[in-house]
Amino acid sequence: TIVFLTADAYGVLPPISKLTKEQAMYHFLSGYTSKLAGTERGITEPEATFSTCFGSPFLPLIPEKYATMLGELIDRHGVTVYLVNTGWTGGAYGTGSRMKLSYTRTMVNAAVNGTLATIPTEEHPIFGLHMPLEVPGVPSELLNPVRVWSNPDEYNTQARSLAEKFQHNFLRFESATDAIKSAGPCL
Repeated sequence: TIVFLTADAYGVLPPISKLTKEQAMYHFLSGYTSKLAGTERGITEPEATFSTCFGSPFLPLIPEKYATMLGELIDRHGVTVYLVNTGWTGGAYGTGSRMKLSYTRTMVNAAVNGTLATIPTEEHPIFGLHMPLEVPGVPSELLNPVRVWSNPDEYNTQARSLAEKFQHNFLRFESATDAIKSAGPCL
């Protein structure tokens, strides 16, 4: 099991998602997280940031090579990959609340111990992520982020905005396969 961690300050991404191989490669190349006020100089509002392979400054090879290696690892060992959002829920930073650490731990444990392997999922309409319908010990309404926003239209606006940021960031990966490119958000 591989777990990618992100802190989505926009409150858009599900707290846990099961990824296809292509989605894993897409999100690995994207390396999305958020910069928050107080974490870096000059940051006063949450800001989307993309660090290729979650470690861009340390990559001597082209990023697509690392994504290919990840895909081979997934195939060879039957690895399951999850994207875990430790960021905000019910709204963006400033209006929503931070995902409780106890829920994050419960979700990661359920992913690693195989509990999530057989739980049905639903697909996020914009990001295409596979959200489990239940995780024992976590309120089910938290698993689909739109359900915890007070205004679904505001959620959809925020989700589309973040999806555009993902799409813009991914333009730099021209040599990625079409399957990987199409594994990102769809507007």
